[in-house]
Order: sequence, then structure tokens, then C-alpha cells
Amino acid sequence: MRRTALTLVIIGALNWLLVGLFQWDLVAALFGGDAHRVSSGLTRIIYTLVGLAGLYCIALLFRDDDRARAR
Repeated sequence: MRRTALTLVIIGALNWLLVGLFQWDLVAALFGGDAHRVSSGLTRIIYTLVGLAGLYCIALLFRDDDRARAR
């Protein structure tokens, strides 16, 4: 369940990265809706930071959970 939730969070974060950098919403493009968003500069910076955090979290998918269980 944790990996599934983490995967969905990463997908969402990568989508926000695309919105922040290119003003393009991948989820809306795939499932219908307005794929282009107009955002303020500060909003785009926040979206980009969330997306970069999602890129970082990809490593957590492959992390060995044995260290956490040993504590």
C-alpha cells in the first residue's frame, strides 16, 4: 500500500513539474480537459519545487525497508 501511495504522489508531483516548467497538464491531456494552464510566476515556482521533490522521491520506491523495520 505504501508503494502504491508513493507512486501516485510521484506521478502527481511530476505532473506539477510539467505545469510549473511548461504550463502543460499531463493528466488533463491524457484524460480530457484543458491541458494548458496559465499560472503566475510564484505558482509556477511552487509547482516546480513540488515536482523536483517528486523526482527525489523516486529513489524512495527502491529503498530497502529493512533499515526501518530494524529500528
